[in-house]
Amino acid sequence: MLTFSIALLRRQSRGIRVFLWLGIWSSVYGALHITQSPLVLSVSSPWFRAAAPYANNVLMYLVVVAGGLSFAELSRGVLQRFIQFLASVGFVIAVIGVSLFIRTGVPDKVIPENNWVAACILASLAATTLIPALARKYLVLHRFGILAFGSLAFSLEALSANLARPLGWNIPLLFDHIGFAIFLFCFGYSALQLVFDNERRLLSVENELAIASDIQAAILPASVPNLDGLNISAAYCPMTAVAGDFYEFLAVDETHVGILIADVSGHGVPAALIASMIKVAAQSAVSCAHDPQAVLTSLNRTLSGQLRGQFVSTAYLWLDTGNYTALYSAAGHPPLLLWRQGALHRIESNGLLFGVFPDADDYPVTSISFQPGDRFLLYTDGVTEPENSQGDSFGDSRLERVVRDHQSRPARELSTRLLSEMQDWLPSSAAQQDDVTLIVVDVCPKARERPPKEAQLVEVT
Repeated sequence: MLTFSIALLRRQSRGIRVFLWLGIWSSVYGALHITQSPLVLSVSSPWFRAAAPYANNVLMYLVVVAGGLSFAELSRGVLQRFIQFLASVGFVIAVIGVSLFIRTGVPDKVIPENNWVAACILASLAATTLIPALARKYLVLHRFGILAFGSLAFSLEALSANLARPLGWNIPLLFDHIGFAIFLFCFGYSALQLVFDNERRLLSVENELAIASDIQAAILPASVPNLDGLNISAAYCPMTAVAGDFYEFLAVDETHVGILIADVSGHGVPAALIASMIKVAAQSAVSCAHDPQAVLTSLNRTLSGQLRGQFVSTAYLWLDTGNYTALYSAAGHPPLLLWRQGALHRIESNGLLFGVFPDADDYPVTSISFQPGDRFLLYTDGVTEPENSQGDSFGDSRLERVVRDHQSRPARELSTRLLSEMQDWLPSSAAQQDDVTLIVVDVCPKARERPPKEAQLVEVT
């Protein structure tokens, strides 16, 4: 009961399966002795006495299987596979032995084979725990002295019992109970050590991830640029502590700003490390911020040798509020959305993903004339790809509906509403499925308004 209680209380801990198997093993061992006890049988009901031989036969075989699987949870590598193989052999022997007992009434037809499996498991356990070199190589424990002591006590008891039988000596059953109790205590203590060690490592990893999350937050812009004529909102929602999404503002002066958004393939720490490299690469591209093709070519050349098989999709939007013009280019990224006069325009101007060819420079540029009332949306695919319980994606059509339904709301309110709609789309018990980054840019009348050019889209190669 104690081992089952530990397994229940620490069910989130890595390595907790050893307590489940240990609980099963000790329960089977205890039940085996109950079915063999003359005192218990003498006071039991007739149906229990009739069923006891069958239960005893089943338990006699299964105690070896449960013990082997318990030991396998503390081992690794070749030893773990060997113990699991022996446990599988023991299970097959158990099926054969129980079947033969039911058919013939003979309880020990394959007991020698079962004892052979038990001896192999016990010998492996004793040799591994008593030889430090083997223990360090094949046990998942950092400290194995207690387990070695228990194994030695149990092995000596089992060896003396097996040697005594051929000689006609009768060793009291109490010694068997004491030997198993010592071994069970040592085994459980070692298993508890494993759980605590794993929890300490997990806590250390979580602390390091928290630090990594703080560092990643520090490399993102602390605020949005304050340009006359633009209202910018940025929403960043990582799926885990660290993310592969990234965005940056290249604010050149009071009328010019470049907006970069990127999505690294994969999630977690590897993607986050690449995202941090994009920060450095983006800063080196400030000198050519007015040229989206040059920016993307520079980023691809800088990053390609560092991606190690991963890919990055990127979009870059250059805004000139003095002339009401924008330039846009992308590398395998979802389209730029432009909301204008009640219609949503999708602007795709894509070249190859970063990481495909280091020398790729074919990033077509689209020129856009804009005017007050226009709205730009840059986003990663985490916005459109979340799936509901039926497996349907949130999709472009729902994104367009949210933008249309909330066209009069400020940029920040639109971002908040869109994220809320995405969360509602997910199943109630589902976690976020991808990193999400959304940048909304509203073009507003400037303090000193000058007439913008007639709004148009022109593609430039």
